[in-house]
Amino acid sequence: MNDIRLTEFRGQPAVALRAPDGARATVLLHGAHLVSWIPAGGEEQLYLSPTARYGVGASVRGGVPVIFPQFNERGPLPRHGLVRTRSWTPVQSVVRGEHALATLRFTDDMATRAHWPHGFTAELTVSVSGRDLDLELAITNTGDTPFDFNTALHTYLRCQNVEKAQLEGLQGCHYEDALLGTEADQWGDVTAVIGAIDRVYHQVPRQLILRELGRRLRIGLTDFEDTVVWNPGPEGAAALSDMPADDWQHMLCVEAACVREPITLVPGDEWAGRQSFTC
Repeated sequence: MNDIRLTEFRGQPAVALRAPDGARATVLLHGAHLVSWIPAGGEEQLYLSPTARYGVGASVRGGVPVIFPQFNERGPLPRHGLVRTRSWTPVQSVVRGEHALATLRFTDDMATRAHWPHGFTAELTVSVSGRDLDLELAITNTGDTPFDFNTALHTYLRCQNVEKAQLEGLQGCHYEDALLGTEADQWGDVTAVIGAIDRVYHQVPRQLILRELGRRLRIGLTDFEDTVVWNPGPEGAAALSDMPADDWQHMLCVEAACVREPITLVPGDEWAGRQSFTC
């Protein structure tokens, strides 16, 4: 079926997905922002701040913000780009076999061209089934000139206690440490969080694993060359107005990204990247 199921989430219009086996997800039209993923027979896997802000111009703290065409403040555009605080259009919501999926689209307009003079479309497709979540972001150059961009799926993962969690799979990867202003290579296979962390890992393996007591979450990457690992730590969280001070202990961002090397699209070309999860 292709009946788009609109619902409300914290007063915001959203698309609700439910697979035949009970796997669920909720995507806001605001920013095509995934705010919930509950696998079949399981619990919520994403962190969403209970004090997150919603509505026009707001950046929702948690879930999966879509970052494009600029990462963070690495350029002249607004922080994290042009699409995470704007309304997207739902173009598809279907159940196919065991999968429920939805696609949302954003098309450039006068407001985006005031910051960035390029024609583009961005599409996010979210699919759930069983214990799996798949996210695919596709960018198309609809204009008449080439452009470069950076992008990320700024995924906030829920943790019971981040200080007891381990992220595996980054051994040997080169990274930039934004807190120290240095670069280094990951010497061990386990990345642990002891206080704040803000790193961009380059040319990461195609699969990472987040482990904590009673939980193993596999994270797959396709055509995202970088992974951002971020947690604000106690002091950083205390400075955030849209996140409880102690909630840094209950989240870890493991973000599929293209940060170090921008992607170039000529007119008519498309790029697509995918982040997938299995718990």
